[in-house]
Amino acid sequence: MSKTGNIFLVGLMGAGKTTIGKLLAKHLKKTFIDTDHELELRTGVKIPLIFELEGEAGFRDREAALIHELTQRQDIILATGGGAVLRTENRAALAQRGTVIYLNAKVEDLWLRTQHDKNRPLLQTSDPKAKLAELFAQRDPLYREIADLVVTSGQQNVQHAAREVERRLKENQSV
Repeated sequence: MSKTGNIFLVGLMGAGKTTIGKLLAKHLKKTFIDTDHELELRTGVKIPLIFELEGEAGFRDREAALIHELTQRQDIILATGGGAVLRTENRAALAQRGTVIYLNAKVEDLWLRTQHDKNRPLLQTSDPKAKLAELFAQRDPLYREIADLVVTSGQQNVQHAAREVERRLKENQSV
């Protein structure tokens, strides 16, 4: 069992962190928090507007402060933003303060899940699928660096993926 009973979900946008996190929280009777939704609640604006006004660096500063704060709570399931692992301090906080689960999916599956979502500023490019492939190449090693467990969340349905996460947590006695 982790020191705080926390479970932190990492992975690219569209990997199912929020959906699977909500299911896990319900089954494990923990509090669910999504960092992106929490940032939107606290700022009163959507993520794309934060990117527009403050740039990605400003967004990452806000995200890092939030992760620092939230990872100090107990018995939470935290769905992080896909880029949270880019900052060393975020990776350290996540790795030290809970069990990190990397929800891994193929670029093709991520693209299918995110292609119509306008709330993802990094995908507002002429070739969002290529951008996803670039993000995957950049971030996959960082996710793996801090992951206690890697669970595939690609083509299977979210209920199955959530059950798989629960099963793997129990095997590792992290629940």
